[in-house]
Amino acid sequence: MQHAVGDPLPPPHGPDRPAGAQAPGPGWTPVPPPPGQPQVPPPPPGQAPPPPGQAPLQPGQAPPAPPYWPAPHAPQPPSVPPSVEATGPIRLPPGGLVPVPGTGVGAPAPDPSQATLAVLLIGPAGAGKTTVARHWARTRRVPTAHISLDDVREWVRSGFADPQSGWNEHSEAQYRLARRTCGFAARNFLANGISCILDDAVFPDRPVVGLGGWKRHVGPGLLPVVLLPGLEVVLERNAARSGNRRLADEEVALIHGKMAGWYGSGLPIIDNSQLDVETTARVLDDALARAIASLPPA
Repeated sequence: MQHAVGDPLPPPHGPDRPAGAQAPGPGWTPVPPPPGQPQVPPPPPGQAPPPPGQAPLQPGQAPPAPPYWPAPHAPQPPSVPPSVEATGPIRLPPGGLVPVPGTGVGAPAPDPSQATLAVLLIGPAGAGKTTVARHWARTRRVPTAHISLDDVREWVRSGFADPQSGWNEHSEAQYRLARRTCGFAARNFLANGISCILDDAVFPDRPVVGLGGWKRHVGPGLLPVVLLPGLEVVLERNAARSGNRRLADEEVALIHGKMAGWYGSGLPIIDNSQLDVETTARVLDDALARAIASLPPA
C-alpha cells in the first residue's frame, strides 16, 4: 500500500493486528470480539476499522490523530562529537607553517629533520629538484610529503595543454590551477602535522606570480631554497629526460639564465653540480636550519 509523501506510516502491528497482517480492504471480515465487549460494526468500504476502545466515525467526522504519530518538529542531529574520520568539506586553517619552537634571531638553529616544515625547492629543468625532493622527504625522521607541480599538472589527461607545443592561455591556466592544487594539498598536510616539500621552476622576475603566489597558496612560513647547478650539468641531465619533460637546449639555457637572477635575492642557493643526491639533501637541511634561525620571533 502506498502512502502520500510526508504522511506517517501506520504501525506495523497493533493489539488487534498481528505482525505481517495486511491492512483491511474489500471483503474484510471482522473478528468477533470476546464475550463482554460491545459489537463494533464493520467500517464502510475503503475505510480502516477504528482502534480498540474508539467509537466508529460518523459521516463527515475527521479521524483523531493516532497516538503513534510523531510530533511535528524538525529532527535534531545526534549530540555526538564529529568523527575524526569524517569526510566531506573541511575548513582548513589559515595558511602558514606550524610554529617551530625556539626560532628567532640569535636562537640556536633547530634540527630541520625533526621540525614540521613547508619547503619550496626552486630550480630550472634538469637541476634535480624532483630527485632531491623525493629523497629528502623519504629520509626525514618525521612524516613528510613530496608534492611535485609537474605531477599535479599532468593529472589533466584529456585537454592537457603542453607548453612545449606553444605557450598559451590554456597552459598558463593549467599551471595556475596546478599551483593552487599543490598549495591546498600542502596546507592540508601541514594541518595534519605532515611536512611537505614542493618543487617548481619559479622565476625571480615574476615575484607576484612566482614566489609570492606560492606563499599565498601555502602560507607566509613557506621556506624557499634554490637548487642551481651549472649550465653544463643542467643540459646533460635534461638530455637524459624523455617525453614532454625534455626541453630544447635553447630553452634550458634561457631558463637557467633567468634562474641566475636569484643570486643576490637573499634566498639560500645550492650549487649541486658536484654533489650526489644524499649530500645535496644534507646541504638542504643545513640551509633550512639557517633560514629557520633567521626568522623573526613570532
